[in-house]
Amino acid sequence: MSRVGNRIINIPEGVTLDNKDNMLLVNGPNGKLEVNICDEVSLNIEDKLMTLTRNSDDNVAKSMHGTTRQLISNAIEGVTEGFSKHLEIIGVGYNVKPQGKRLVFQLGFSHDIIFDLPDGIEAVAQKNSLEIKGADKQLVGQVSAKIRSLRKPEPYKGKGIRYKDEYVRSKQGKTVGGGE
Repeated sequence: MSRVGNRIINIPEGVTLDNKDNMLLVNGPNGKLEVNICDEVSLNIEDKLMTLTRNSDDNVAKSMHGTTRQLISNAIEGVTEGFSKHLEIIGVGYNVKPQGKRLVFQLGFSHDIIFDLPDGIEAVAQKNSLEIKGADKQLVGQVSAKIRSLRKPEPYKGKGIRYKDEYVRSKQGKTVGGGE
């Protein structure tokens, strides 16, 4: 029994759903998203409420029941409210500047790093902070992880790009000891 898969999804006002050929199209104020529906799961939409049922009790159907329900729920939340991730840039001389659909990072290298934002993602950049926004939860997380990988926080001084409120465990540097 899937606890996640059996939960009912409320469809808010302004969101339209269109199920065609195992592809659910979700339209809302923040854009359009597509969710692939597997053959093991069927949808029931009644009075702004959606339920998912699985067609069999094999392991694939059980695993896809909750996964499909959560993907649909994330798509509905994305087209109504959207998702965002906050990043902090820590280090002397480290900063980011927006240039249209690009971000220009200065991260202590001999050259600037130019990062092109994909379609559906927008970024709000101040000098040492960055907010990645979009309707697709997976794409927002992926873009944030790619930006973080440009300069991961290092454990000695803590310099680099990190998520807001991320804890970076710091190490003690080398100590000079007497030669005994």
